[in-house]
Amino acid sequence: MSDRYIDFANSSLGHRLVAAIGLPSPVRLERWQAGRLRPVEGALLIGGGLLAAKVLAFANKLTDAIYSYGPEPLVAPAWIPGHGPKLKAVVFDASQLQHTDQLKQLREFFQPLLKNLDHSAHLVILGRAPESLADPFAASAQRALEGFGRSLAKELRNGGTLQLLYVGDGAEDQLEGALRFFLSPKSAYVSGQVIRLGACATHVQDWTRPLAGRKALVTGAARGIGASIAETLARDGAEILLLDVPQAKADLDALAARLGGRSIALDICAEDAATQLVEQLPDGIDIVVHNAGITRDKTLANMTPEYWDAVLAVNLNAPQVLTKTLLDSGTLHDNGRVVLLASISGIAGNRGQTNYAASKAGLIGLAQAWAPLLGERGISINAVAPGFIETQMTAHIPFALREAGRRMSSLGQGGLPQDVAEAVAWLSQPGSGAVSGQALRVCGQSLLGA
Repeated sequence: MSDRYIDFANSSLGHRLVAAIGLPSPVRLERWQAGRLRPVEGALLIGGGLLAAKVLAFANKLTDAIYSYGPEPLVAPAWIPGHGPKLKAVVFDASQLQHTDQLKQLREFFQPLLKNLDHSAHLVILGRAPESLADPFAASAQRALEGFGRSLAKELRNGGTLQLLYVGDGAEDQLEGALRFFLSPKSAYVSGQVIRLGACATHVQDWTRPLAGRKALVTGAARGIGASIAETLARDGAEILLLDVPQAKADLDALAARLGGRSIALDICAEDAATQLVEQLPDGIDIVVHNAGITRDKTLANMTPEYWDAVLAVNLNAPQVLTKTLLDSGTLHDNGRVVLLASISGIAGNRGQTNYAASKAGLIGLAQAWAPLLGERGISINAVAPGFIETQMTAHIPFALREAGRRMSSLGQGGLPQDVAEAVAWLSQPGSGAVSGQALRVCGQSLLGA
């Protein structure tokens, strides 16, 4: 659905009027396009501690234009504020900030950059997880990165984003995969996030087709976000199995034919759904994406048992039952990936959605609880929590609520199904086993639950 306000705000007349009145002025975000070869098309600036040198070692795979900045010189041309090129991507290693006095390095590094950022610039801060540090002062300094990062993300303009990556011991070799996502337009609608990277034995072999040789099952795949997820996984090389209710079989078959995949018409709430699904997967599966979901909105005072039961059955119980059966039967292979489609409603709550928010919060809890157990088999499980996404469902929201949903984020607009799909595709990669038990919000840094 077209966002007419963005169209107006980016017109010649609209830009002047919006600036004069002081209204939000969102820009059209740069997103990944077919045929693009490198994650960063422009200048990449690297600075900070020892992890910066790790990034510099593979930076030429990200872009040709690499610069360094800061008191500790790196083996890269120095970037000079006001004289260097506009910056498309920035990586600052703050992992060696161990005391309050050292936090001033954040201001000293980032302040000169802010007026020199290109359109849709992507910034990443690297740190060490506070809970992994024995020194309370060091843990305090590293935890301070979260407040700084989330606040700075809200100050960025022109579609800029910022994330904080806590890099665990042994996870340094997974930085390339994470930065390929967070420094590129694939993360266009992700901002203000804190992600922990752990050690992971598997790696991507071919970055042009990172999911080559892997089979992926997507539920609720016939249309909307599910269809976009299927398309993106197929683009990245996966063999696709698309699942949806029998009523959607025509759309499901058409999409499967276009993607060279296979369709499975199945009601995931049926008593024998898990058994039927295993029978449909005799060769097993590597990636499971639980996208199927429904809404039945009412305030709790008016919530019927039928509305409550239907939402919890589809959104929470079915993913639990199906995943457990896939695990117990060995159908889900070792080093597999499970991605659960949650929602920021499950984080912040939403009026009239007690059933929906409970189901989505339950999925986040499922990922957190299952991660340590599945990790023994090299399997990761994560939740993706979309915010306001432009779909057929949101197109039917009343105008005032729709506009509020779009504007109540740092990026000032709704996301696209592609934004959710890109996050799912990244979490499905072999190297993304470095991330497990976490919830990645794809919400433009929504003000709700931020």
